[in-house]
Parts: sequence; structure tokens; C-alpha cells
Amino acid sequence: MPIWTVHGDGKNIEPGQVVAPNERLSWGRTIGLGGQHVVSMFGATFVFPIIMGLNPQLAVMLSGFCTLFFLLVVKGRIPSYLGTSAAFVGGIAAIYAQGGSPSDVTGAIMVSGLVLGAIGIAVHFLGGSLIFRLLPPAVTGAVVMLIGFNLAPVVAGTYWPQDQWVALIVMIVLVVSSVVLRGFLGRVAIFLSLLFGYALSWILDVVTGPITSYDAGADAVTEHLRVNWDGVASAPWFGLPPFTDEAAGIVGIHAPSFSLTFIVLVLPGVIALIAENAGHVKAVAEITETDLDPMMGRALAADGFATAIATGVGGSPTTTYAENIGVMAATRVYSTAAYAAAGVIAMLLGFSPKFGAVISATPGGVLGGITVVLYGIIGLLGAKIWNENGVDFGNPLNLMPIAAGLIIAIGDTSLQFTDTFSLSGIALGTIVVIVLYHLCRVIAPKSDPGHGGGDAAGGPRRADGPDGPDGESDPERVRQLA
Repeated sequence: MPIWTVHGDGKNIEPGQVVAPNERLSWGRTIGLGGQHVVSMFGATFVFPIIMGLNPQLAVMLSGFCTLFFLLVVKGRIPSYLGTSAAFVGGIAAIYAQGGSPSDVTGAIMVSGLVLGAIGIAVHFLGGSLIFRLLPPAVTGAVVMLIGFNLAPVVAGTYWPQDQWVALIVMIVLVVSSVVLRGFLGRVAIFLSLLFGYALSWILDVVTGPITSYDAGADAVTEHLRVNWDGVASAPWFGLPPFTDEAAGIVGIHAPSFSLTFIVLVLPGVIALIAENAGHVKAVAEITETDLDPMMGRALAADGFATAIATGVGGSPTTTYAENIGVMAATRVYSTAAYAAAGVIAMLLGFSPKFGAVISATPGGVLGGITVVLYGIIGLLGAKIWNENGVDFGNPLNLMPIAAGLIIAIGDTSLQFTDTFSLSGIALGTIVVIVLYHLCRVIAPKSDPGHGGGDAAGGPRRADGPDGPDGESDPERVRQLA
């Protein structure tokens, strides 16, 4: 971790200047900026653990610890916050659908984190071009898209039926607020929508009483209140996150368990994390006007091992957050000291079980309205990758493998190998896309530009992602990657 030098007088930023990663403002201002980073990451960081059946209080605490770990690994050169990743949500849903438990989930993701860490080490020594040769934009976009769209049945079958009208209203509020609100409020639209839905559910309980609908906890249609704070009343104000108690239905700190079947289900999420981290490093390099390509491997390794650390005690997977990159761009403060402060603040927030209990009591209808948007966003990020890299779907090399993989994943098609092992959904779709794409690239006629030309496939001319048509860096394209 660097020893930060004070920028100017520590209070003001002159026009045209920025606070560099190795600089800081006064500690009071730095801590305030750290708090702003915590609020920016907060919505998604605690919503996704709830969706994944993990403990949000533990996730917030570990996000702070993992951010500090990340800063150490990258030597304080990449200002980033590590919040909860959504890349594994699809695989996690498949694990629960097959009777898996939270320990199965964290065990599978822990292995994926170690795989990402190993890839980061390889990239550090072999160079970043290795990633783009194995996972060109056509393939990466497809994997990100199938991860998101595979989740549609989770919304339709789990969250939406719990309270369809609240879900519909929250969905509308989230969509409208994310478009209408600007600046900081726009970046926390998810959090604001969750608060609105929480309040709406409580008001409906008071005015109309219990609702008869699907109860995810009981896995049956029951009569129940939308907001149940029994766990909140019994939770202490200060202390560690709870330990998992299956009999009481409490998910918290626990040891992971490992199953090859479940590991295969979440491994495709690694591809999404590679694309996400690479895009964020490029974006930070552009806005800080520094060359961070030599740090790409460190960033991937740091995120991978941070995910392994977090899930090793029952926490959520991590990733670098675009929300915080937006805060940097708005404030012109790129100091990693602010992120160190944010990490400490998040860890302190994690020492309130009552805070975690309030989060865990979020009504299912509210989650229904939020997830219907978030899952769609995950899927459309794949299309964003295609668009930014000029992937040509008039080229059968791109069209055919991706078409097959998407339908397999979205339809949750399965391939049975033995009585105890099968591939389905995201895992099978990812394998189909990657294997068929590279097979077709090898056997395609080299003389026919419509069957394997470089640019039509999203590379190699644009192998670095943010490069423009002449191979030079386009700042706007880089920012969009974030």
C-alpha cells in the first residue's frame, strides 16, 4: 500500500487537475469520499447476496476486507472497490434447483475464484493478449448474455409470484428512477427502489393485512405478512454476522462444501468476471491517464483470490464495481486512500447483526421487481460487448455457435452423462459456444472473409476491447466498458 502524498492544500482541487491514485486530500475529506464510495456500492452489494441465498451483512463486511486485499495486490495503483458480483447468480440458481445448499454454493464459487486467480497469474507472466485470444468479444458477449437470460425462470417462478403487484410497481419505479435521476441518485437507483418497495410492502401490511401467495421460505402458498421482522427484533446491534443455523433458517458464516457437478455450473461466471475486470482496468487507465496494462494480471488475480477468501467463510463472490468508477469520474478524486477508507467503513458496518437482519427481511415481491430488471441488464451487457467490438452476425462463425449456446442456456437444456453427473443451462451453453467457436475458426476457409475474417469475429483488430477502428484508444468506448 502506498504512502499517499497530500494533493495541494489537501482541501481544494484546481480546475483541470485531479487527485491521483498515489495522492489524497485531508483525511477528513478522504474518509468522507470513502463513505460516498460505500453508499455507491451498497445497493448491489447487499441485494445480490439476498438473491443468492447468502448473508448480506457478511457480504458487506467482506467487501471491505477484499477491497483492502485488492489494493495491496495491485500495489495501490488501481483505484477500485470490490463489491458483490452477479456473475454467478445463474449458476447459483441452478445449484439450488438441484437441491444444493449455501455451502455448496460457496464451495463452487470458491473454486471459480481460485481458477480466476490462476488465470490472473498466467496473464501477469504471459500478457493480456492471452485472454482475448481465448475469449474474443463474440464469445465473451455470448457467455455474459446467457448468464443473464438464463435467470428469467428464477424471477417468474420464485420472486414475482410472492407479490406480483408490488413487484410490478417496484420494477416501474426502478426503471423510471434510473432514467430520470441524475448524478449520485441515479447511481443508487437500485437502493432507492428497494427502500421504496420495502416501505410500500409495510404500508400494505398495515392497510390491507396479510397476503395469500407463494412463500419462498415455506415453498408453498400461505397467508403471511409481506414484511416479517421477527429476526430483526432478536438480532443484537453489535457483533459478528451470524453463523449458519439450518434448523432456524439462518444463513451466515459457514464452511464451503465441494461438488464437481455444482462447480461446473458456476465456472462460466469466471468468463464474465474476466471481461468485467478487464473493462474496468481499461476504464480506470483512461480516466487516470496511466498505463495499467502491466497490472491487468494482478487485478484478475486479486479479484479471484478475494472471491476465494470471501466464499471460504460463507461470503459472496466479488468483482470491481463500475458504480465507484463513476464516483471517481464525477469527483475527480482517484485516490486509493479513499478506497482504503471505504473498505474500513464497510467492515465496520458489517459488525451490526441487526443491520443484516433488516436487509435479509426484504420482501420477496420487492426482489421480484428488482431482479426482473437486474437479470435483464446482465444479459444485455453481452449485447453491449458485441456492439462495442463490432461483432458481425452476418458471419456464420459468430452466428451459429452463439445461437446454439444461447438457446441451450436460456432453455436450461441438459446433457446427461451418468446418473450423478450432467451438464445443463449456463455450463452446457458456455461449453457449446467456446468449443464450437474455436473449432469453426480452425476449420473455416481462410480465403472466405465471410467465414472467419478477423474483424467480423470481433478480433483480432479489436482484441483489446476499447480500440477504435484505427486501432487507437477511443476514450468514450473505454468509459462505456465500465
